[in-house]
Amino acid sequence: MDKLVEREPAARNSLVAAPALAVQFFLIPLAVVGITVTVYVGFRSLLADDRSAQQYLAEVRNGGSDRRWPAAYELSRLMADPKVRADRALAPALVKAYVAAKDDDPRVRQYLALAIGRLDPPLPPEAVAELTRTLESTDGEARISAIWALGSSGDASIVPTLLPLYEAPDPGVRKMVVYALGALPGEAQIATLRTALQDSAADVRWNAAVALARKGRHEGVPVLRQMLDRQYVEQTVKRDVRQDEDRDPIADVMISGLRAAATLKDDALKPLVTTLSQQDRSLKVRQAAIEALKVIG
Repeated sequence: MDKLVEREPAARNSLVAAPALAVQFFLIPLAVVGITVTVYVGFRSLLADDRSAQQYLAEVRNGGSDRRWPAAYELSRLMADPKVRADRALAPALVKAYVAAKDDDPRVRQYLALAIGRLDPPLPPEAVAELTRTLESTDGEARISAIWALGSSGDASIVPTLLPLYEAPDPGVRKMVVYALGALPGEAQIATLRTALQDSAADVRWNAAVALARKGRHEGVPVLRQMLDRQYVEQTVKRDVRQDEDRDPIADVMISGLRAAATLKDDALKPLVTTLSQQDRSLKVRQAAIEALKVIG
């Protein structure tokens, strides 16, 4: 699993932190999106679809088996719009659809969890309860989607529920748990985030370092140094650059590290950031380093 990039309006919720959206800091597993989205989006681009959130919900509840999960995906996408989230009838309807989809195609609940996670905080208590029940699922992607949604809630009371999940053998689950703990307020998760700095999975260590930086903690600085070391990242990230997608996963890791360095403003990282701003082969990394230097000072 790779990342889920959730870029939402800055006024959206407590995930926002200077100098960029908090969710842009993290390396988030892609299981909450699924490989099928690539295929679906290709077909979707050929069609114009202006249905409302309520219409998509109706499709999720009553559509055919091949139409429910695309409708759930589109609904999760629409939820990025504050005007859509302003519909007070949407939250209870989403929770009902999520409960009803328990035995449906797993992708339906996956995308409905994403939609619920984009609701303005606090999440409805019934949503929290149902997402918490999903944490016991044997379906790894369902658990990851629920963890993401709970992490987006901004509710510090959820932290104790998520802490034990860091012991999961699935590195994708641990990755998302660390992301969620970093996104949630409070200090109760600091010990777990420190432990995650030693995780066997590099993505988990990186998320932990970024999470600690967001909380003003310097324990993750050695890991941030690794994230700013192109040679190290190239040896660690086993994914090819996709020219057709304009995505560079190595640059993504480095940019996440640069944003965390800017947030932390640790002078020990400034020489590395300065070097990247002048010499890195990626123009995106250079630009991110320049922006980080402006914040660091």
